[in-house]
Amino acid sequence: MKKLINQPEDFVKESLAGWAIAHPDLIKVNYDPTFVYRANSPIRGKVAIISGGGSGHEPMHAGFVGQGMLDAACPGEIFTSPTPDQMLAASQQVDGGAGILYRTHLTSKKRLQAS
Repeated sequence: MKKLINQPEDFVKESLAGWAIAHPDLIKVNYDPTFVYRANSPIRGKVAIISGGGSGHEPMHAGFVGQGMLDAACPGEIFTSPTPDQMLAASQQVDGGAGILYRTHLTSKKRLQAS
């Protein structure tokens, strides 16, 4: 046996639900679209920091949500980037009025292009 998973298609949401149950004072989870955010957000006057990336190495990125770290994390499906609607919804949830810094992860198969 390599891992304990009920159904692969439920893995991300089930692991986030467990993370939220384990740390109710630190995080909350939104499920449609899926993202994790600080329980005390938004924080007025704070630049929010949001990250995201493919799931499969939990508790990455959700494990970094909390004081002095991320304000939100957007987990994609297994080894898949988060979607724009996840990033937008997380941004709206944690925006304290001082701006948002996005920390994104680009894989070797993708590259950032500026026009």
